[in-house]
Amino acid sequence: MPQLSQKVQELTVGQLAARSGAAVSALHFYESKGLISSRRTPGNQRRYDRDALRRVAFIRAAQRVGIPLATIRAALVELPDERTPTREDWARLSETWRVELDRRIAQLAKLRDHLDDCIGCGCLSLDKCALSNPDDRFGVLGSGSMLYGERKADPQR
Repeated sequence: MPQLSQKVQELTVGQLAARSGAAVSALHFYESKGLISSRRTPGNQRRYDRDALRRVAFIRAAQRVGIPLATIRAALVELPDERTPTREDWARLSETWRVELDRRIAQLAKLRDHLDDCIGCGCLSLDKCALSNPDDRFGVLGSGSMLYGERKADPQR
């Protein structure tokens, strides 16, 4: 990893990519989504403040645990003066994200446990399919894969 002098307060996109481990295209994408920001030089080159390193680390850590970019962006927008996230920020945010992650983990475990029901069929047309028709909600309307695209008719909604 290239070392930067403490005097360097701005990084090029290449330096930020090398230091953060994120691809240049990912950094451009993060910038387009408002997750990080840069200034432009007179030659129209991007320059990032050093604190962009911490923001990128924060973004990547949140992504690794499954937090959507829109949720990450909302969290970063809440920080005063768009400052760099701190350890305390991460602790607070991760606590709020934990509930959603636990819900998704439970949902994935349920899907995994019922996956073998579909392996034999493959077309999701079972009368009672745990994936396309959980708890047989559509059973009162009939059976078959024709119901898969007609979820608006869900009797419980």
